[in-house]
Amino acid sequence: MARKIRFQNRNRSLFFPTVRKRVDAYFKENNIPKHANGEMYFKTVFFVGIAIVLYALILSGQFSAWQMFVLAGLLGAFQAFIGFNVTHDAIHGAYSSNKWLNKSLGLLFNVIGGNAYVWSITHNVVHHTYTNIPHHDEDLEVAPGLVRLSPEEKLTKIMRYQHLYAFPLYGLASLSWVLRKDYLKFFKSKIGQTDNTNHPSVEYFNLFFFKAIHYVLFIVIPLVILPITWWQFVIGFLFMHLIFGMVLGLVFQLAHVVEHLSFPMPDEETYSLDDAWADHQMRTTANFARKSRLANFLCGGLNFQIEHHLFPNICHVHYFKISNIVRETALEFDLPYTENETYWSALMSHYRMLKRFGEESWIDIEKNNSKEKLAVA
Repeated sequence: MARKIRFQNRNRSLFFPTVRKRVDAYFKENNIPKHANGEMYFKTVFFVGIAIVLYALILSGQFSAWQMFVLAGLLGAFQAFIGFNVTHDAIHGAYSSNKWLNKSLGLLFNVIGGNAYVWSITHNVVHHTYTNIPHHDEDLEVAPGLVRLSPEEKLTKIMRYQHLYAFPLYGLASLSWVLRKDYLKFFKSKIGQTDNTNHPSVEYFNLFFFKAIHYVLFIVIPLVILPITWWQFVIGFLFMHLIFGMVLGLVFQLAHVVEHLSFPMPDEETYSLDDAWADHQMRTTANFARKSRLANFLCGGLNFQIEHHLFPNICHVHYFKISNIVRETALEFDLPYTENETYWSALMSHYRMLKRFGEESWIDIEKNNSKEKLAVA
């Protein structure tokens, strides 16, 4: 039976009630809705519109092979940007107060190859509740046996080199997502330690129907329309997903697997953590490039992961304004507010974490091997 971790709040922390009250006051005093505004509508039209234009240009067949290759890469990047800037908010219910509009925009996630329903379970429920808790937060299990993103991950010798191969491996993320991950997650009995057996009947249909739509749009139609060979298509298709996956991986990993964050394990007897849930989020989540206009435009608020984890129902275009409120309140309650000032510093921090976890695994294995040799001797 799946076990649920309890957040005990043994210190009786008042951080979250306080920061929530202050954030609510900000919106009320400035008469600002918490959902999408003009900026968000522009971003939606921009990213979805550019993706449609790129797709149409590719299908026009009016470009050289190298030009088509570049267009395929750009299409992969803009699919990731649609995920960051549009569907992520919609699936969280943060885009609009209108549930139908959130549901409709969330279906764009299905069109670009994911599954909004599966994502709502793995991300909205499991990841946001059990952030950075090994064996519960499956975002830490990107490639079991190859990439170690937590101290509790099983040790293998190859992980000594993960800081060298992890980044290109992230490029396979979207391809895995489109072809296998959603099916596996949907039919697993548990996601982490969360029960995953009771799906609405319509979601079985949606899973296969929208996957078929995606395959038709991105495999069948290009093969039928474009005057290219099958191997040229394969190269373009793989490059599109390589860029798509790299953009995903090199944004998502910078929020939870960087220096100064924790990977807590629950007490074995009570299956609980001492922290309050919000305090736990502050210890396991980091921001990056908070003041960068470019990062704020492209990342869809994912560079404000702290604010997003505390207030997932607030549209990301408001995160910059409320981030100072969150930061000041966290410091007031003696809680960490972890951030890397630039994207590059966050990337280097993640690189160092990969190296650290890889070196720790190698050291542990070598110690075990030495003990075994001594025992035999």
